[in-house]
Amino acid sequence: MNKSLSAKHLIAIVVLELLLAVPLGLAITKLSIGGVAWLFGGIASGALIYKAYQFFYGVAPKPNKKARQIGQTRVGLSIGFAIANSNLTAITSQLHVLILLTLFSLVTGTFIGYFYSQISKVNLFNAMLATAPGGVGIMSSIAADYGRNVSQVALVQSLRVTTVVLTIPFLARLLSGDSAGASVGISPSLFHIDIKGLPLLVLALAIALLGVRAATLLKIPAAPFFGALIVGIIFNPMLNTLPFVTDLDFTPPKLMNLIGQVLLGVAVGEHWGNQPYLSKKAVGYALIPVGLIIGAGLIAAAIAHQLTPWDWLTCILVTAPGGAPEMILVSLALDRNVEIVTAGHLVRLMGLNASLPAWIFLIDYLERRLSGANISNNLAERVSR
Repeated sequence: MNKSLSAKHLIAIVVLELLLAVPLGLAITKLSIGGVAWLFGGIASGALIYKAYQFFYGVAPKPNKKARQIGQTRVGLSIGFAIANSNLTAITSQLHVLILLTLFSLVTGTFIGYFYSQISKVNLFNAMLATAPGGVGIMSSIAADYGRNVSQVALVQSLRVTTVVLTIPFLARLLSGDSAGASVGISPSLFHIDIKGLPLLVLALAIALLGVRAATLLKIPAAPFFGALIVGIIFNPMLNTLPFVTDLDFTPPKLMNLIGQVLLGVAVGEHWGNQPYLSKKAVGYALIPVGLIIGAGLIAAAIAHQLTPWDWLTCILVTAPGGAPEMILVSLALDRNVEIVTAGHLVRLMGLNASLPAWIFLIDYLERRLSGANISNNLAERVSR
């Protein structure tokens, strides 16, 4: 049984998750997979703490949406500052490719969903939600709204995101033959916060909250992430237009990005900690569409590599079927064309959100038609007997 946590328990769990993520993140940095080690530490911490809570209290707490939103805001702001001086011409010239990749993702996701429903005997609507290239939270909430099997949808979606997030850094290391980005351990510079820059940090966070609010009202997908990212891009240029400001070049402290990474990881881990007992059969069937989705992502990367001047790793990051904030964060940690990866995932999410109402209506209609056809066939068989 899922349960909403009291404020006291919620705060205690978040504190424990952050504390446990530190030694876990440090241990994972030894694998030389770069700064994303803290994301992995958060995943492990979130899963372990939620399972421990379930063991001691006998109930499964609901995943903490607020922690993910805070993590998205922190990471989005950091990435916005990182790409503020990037040349966006390369993105606009390849916009048609990003749209093509989005359409490819939607079409292949639909076919994979149908295939999954046939082999696992899962109803079509559930299978489509489980394999759609959207977020764990969004697809699971739609399943709940329609009275469907939320755990089934969350299982495939969580498995997809987690597999991609865990695989990409090792794939990057294989492709580059080097460590996947700079390793980020505990160092004095990590905790260094310029006291003079503290008012600017507070101002950036305050404007980021307004940006998130505006993005939410405008129905921009992953609003906490992309709203804060836009603020990070325009912050320095905006303040430099003021008559009493000259040559401002503010950069947020590294610690803010690290905390954001951990919270993003914690949110993914909580979905695993929240999962009920899973049979080997259920996991086995779930791995089939996940493998097909990842395979489709690699085919899309090959298409992007043929149509653009982007290197292989950038193409893989653009088309990787993981969560948008997580993939963009990985691209930053791996020092790969963050602006292109950001644009690719933004176009994908906007395309998915724009088509979602029509897509849900179509799937619901097809499922009812197929169910009606099956009932008619069963009746015909009984009459013939």
